[in-house]
Amino acid sequence: MKYILATVFLASIVLSLSIHAAETKIPLHAGVAETDITPPEGFPMAGYYHERLANGQHDPLKAKAIVFRQGETSAAFVVADLTGIARDLCVEVRRLASAKTGIAEKHIVVSATHSHTAPDYTGRLYEFLAGDNESREIQPYASNLVNGIVTAIVAANEAAQPVTITAGSAEQTFPVSFNRRFVMKDGTVRTWQRLDNPDVVRAAGPIDPEITLLTIRDAKDDAPRGVLSNFALHLDTVGGQQWSADYPYYIEQALRKKLGDDVVSVFGIGACGDINHSDPSRTERNKTDVIGNSLGATIEAAVPTLASVASTELQVRTATVSFPLQDVTQVQLDRAVELIPAAKAGEKVDFFDLVGAYKAIMLDQLHNKPPIVPASEFLSWGLSHNWAGVGDALPVEVTTMTIGTEVALVFLPGEVFVDLGLAIKRGSPYRTTFVIELSNCVETIYIPTRAAYAGGSYEVTNSTGQPGNGEMLVEAALKLLRESASAK
Repeated sequence: MKYILATVFLASIVLSLSIHAAETKIPLHAGVAETDITPPEGFPMAGYYHERLANGQHDPLKAKAIVFRQGETSAAFVVADLTGIARDLCVEVRRLASAKTGIAEKHIVVSATHSHTAPDYTGRLYEFLAGDNESREIQPYASNLVNGIVTAIVAANEAAQPVTITAGSAEQTFPVSFNRRFVMKDGTVRTWQRLDNPDVVRAAGPIDPEITLLTIRDAKDDAPRGVLSNFALHLDTVGGQQWSADYPYYIEQALRKKLGDDVVSVFGIGACGDINHSDPSRTERNKTDVIGNSLGATIEAAVPTLASVASTELQVRTATVSFPLQDVTQVQLDRAVELIPAAKAGEKVDFFDLVGAYKAIMLDQLHNKPPIVPASEFLSWGLSHNWAGVGDALPVEVTTMTIGTEVALVFLPGEVFVDLGLAIKRGSPYRTTFVIELSNCVETIYIPTRAAYAGGSYEVTNSTGQPGNGEMLVEAALKLLRESASAK
């Protein structure tokens, strides 16, 4: 009897392994596509606390999508040349793209590159989604933006075919990224300092010099279809009033020159809430083309050296994390109601006070329905239908997509401090781990470390969340990665 049971047990193990092996032999399909989402001239630009109207185009703004599919499992990642992804935009894109592709809404990740020469679209989108036909008719760019992002996902899904994957990373040795927060002699932390300031002690944190890379190649002829790159550096290097995708545009040009004009270069921004391109030891800053060309050269040299990914089982996991919001007081709202109109009228208002004023109106809208202060009278970006009156916490998402035993893509909300991204990489059981911020919502704004909240300064002032939220996201991401790794 024991022999029979042992035989049955052994047979079940063999059967289980055979099924698992058969599943992993299902070829991985992937498709890449891009669409143009450039607004017209005269449309307002995002990125700063004053109005700028675009007067031209340096290079086009795009939405670029990758779809992975294996058997019954599918996932889409689309990144748009926008400063951030409003939750309303994410929800609408997911709804439409899922209906057209069959990909589950929670398996669609919508990210932003964080270009500061991109449109201030949120107010127009809010009106567009108001539900009446008149609102939709008067906001044509909001319609074009939604449809452009959805079209990229649909086109990538239709282009999906058997592929091979290579992955790995390269180190950016030419200095283009710098931690922008500094410890001062009085123990405080200040953003945007220079080393010739006698009160500066040191940088308050590290950088992440790793460029994480993945290539998608046609399984039949090995032709490159797409390259995903991931680097932690703010996209705020251009300035002016022309539309531009910032330094990823130059990465794209370098890759197309090397691999062909049909290659889609997809850039996912790394955890860089406290990283920018200003070298504190120099007066002059690197220009956009210098940064992009240097990163492009590093990527171009690394692509031929990337390792083939032999195991290609696709897994997609997501977790909803309760993200506690900061409180907002009536005193703060009263002050905001005074400061915002004054700033718009051209009066001089302290920058940090203005940042806090906008945040107070936004927090009021998120906490309360109806809000104490009519948000649409004061905000252009930050308006939300889906999260209006959500309460004391945002239900943000952390998503992972893993390929075999070697590659993991981690998607986080908001502008995440570099230490948090590095913590995920250090704890990841995957050889190559992408950490891509500004995914699925921007309403968290900055996500500092718990320690950074004690230091204060700009990023802390411009955060809607409570201390410890960033560490919760790291914990959630690592839990998902461990679950995927142990399921193999």
